[in-house]
Amino acid sequence: MPKAIRFTLLSLRDLLVSAGPFVLAAVALIVLAYLWLDPAPPRRVTLATGPAQSAYDEFGKRYRQALAANGIEVVLVPSQGSSDNLRLLREGRADLGFAQGGSSERATREESGLESLGSLFVEPLWLFYREPAARAGITSLTQLQGLRLNVGSPGSGVPALMHKLFEANRIDPSSMALSRLGETPATMALLASEIDAIVFASAPESLMVQMLLQTPGIRLMDFAQSEAYSRRFPFLTPAVLPQGVVDLSRNLPPADLRLLATTTSLLARAETHPALLQLFSQAALDLHGPAGWFSRAGSFPNTQHSEYPVSREAERAITGGRPFLQRYLPFWLANLVERMWLALGLIAALLLPLSRVVPPLYEFRIRSRVFRWYGQLRALELQMQEDGSDSADLARELDALERKVARIVVPLSYADELYALRNNINLVRRQLQR
Repeated sequence: MPKAIRFTLLSLRDLLVSAGPFVLAAVALIVLAYLWLDPAPPRRVTLATGPAQSAYDEFGKRYRQALAANGIEVVLVPSQGSSDNLRLLREGRADLGFAQGGSSERATREESGLESLGSLFVEPLWLFYREPAARAGITSLTQLQGLRLNVGSPGSGVPALMHKLFEANRIDPSSMALSRLGETPATMALLASEIDAIVFASAPESLMVQMLLQTPGIRLMDFAQSEAYSRRFPFLTPAVLPQGVVDLSRNLPPADLRLLATTTSLLARAETHPALLQLFSQAALDLHGPAGWFSRAGSFPNTQHSEYPVSREAERAITGGRPFLQRYLPFWLANLVERMWLALGLIAALLLPLSRVVPPLYEFRIRSRVFRWYGQLRALELQMQEDGSDSADLARELDALERKVARIVVPLSYADELYALRNNINLVRRQLQR
C-alpha cells in the first residue's frame, strides 16, 4: 500500500475513533427522537364509506387512488351510511369515515375522541317520488301522508333526520307506510312501483341520484320551506338545484328546485397518524375543490360548520395548501424532515458544544503515540547519570527504543514531533558515547 494512502487511512481511523463517542451519542439521540415522534405513517389505513354505488363509496375509491400514489393502502369498509360510520370509528374498526351533519348528539361528539378533517361537500336530502303517486307535485312533507315511503336503512342517519322533520311538521309516522331499505333495493322498488317515494341524503356524484334525476316518471320534491327548515335545524342549509344543471340539452331540471342539505365531513380517530391526516386533507383539496352543482370552485373543503374539533393537520392543509418541502421532495422524505426538524435542531444545539471536544481529543491521541516514549528515554538518561551503570546495556536499550519509534506512524501534520523524538534519541546516544 502506498505510504500516502496509508497515512490518510490512519488519519481517518484516528479521527473516527476520536469522534466515535460523539457520533454514537448523536445516533442514539436521533433514534430516540424518531421512536418518540414516529414520523413515518403506517402503510395501511381503513376508511368507512357507505353502501355500494353511493357517493361515499365513490369518494372512497377516489381517496384510495389518491393515497396509493404515496404508497398508502386505503382499505374501504362498506357501511350503511353516516351513523354506521360513526359506530365503526368509535369501535376502532375504521381509522377515518364520512359523516353527515347532525348524525350524532352533542354529548356523543364531546366524548367520541374524533377529529374533523373539514367539511367536504354539500349532501342534499333527495326525495324522489313516482309521478302517478302525486301528479300535482310534492312541495311539503305533509303531502307524503298516505304514501308508501322508504326513509333509508337504519345505519344511514336519514331515518333519524326524517323523524325530526316529521315531528316539526306534526306528522304521525303511522299515517304512512314506512320502509327502511338500502339505496339500491329502494330504488329498484320505486322503479317497480312497489313504493311511492324514497328519501336519502347523498352527494350528486351518487349513481342513484344521477339515474333517478333522468328517469322518466320520477320527480324530485321541491322543498318550498327549505329556508324555514334551515332556521329550525342548524345542521341543515338551503340549497338550489339550478335549472338545466343535470342535462342542458334536455333542460333537466326544467326549473330551479329548492332542496335541504347537510354538510358531510371526513372524521378521523384522534389516534390516527398525523401524516395520514395530512395526506387525506391534501387529497380533499383536489377531490372537492372544483366547482360542483351546489358549490363554487374553492368552496370546499373548509373548516366551517364543523360539529367536531378540526384537526390541526387539516387546518394547515386547507389554509396553507401543500407544504413547501412536499413540492420538491418525495412525500416520505419531506414528511420525515418536516416532523423531525425541531428535534434535529435541539439535538444539534445539544451536541454542538460537545463537538468541540473532538479536535483536542484527536490531537491528544496522535501526540500520545510520540510523547509516551519520552518517559522511557528520560529513564535511560537518568540511568546514564548513575554510578556503575553498564553502557553496553544502555546502548542496547536505546537501540530497541529507536526501533520501536521507527515503527510509529502519524499523520504528516504531526511528523515534526516524531522527528523531534528521534533527534532526542540521537542526542542521548551521543551523551552515552561521551
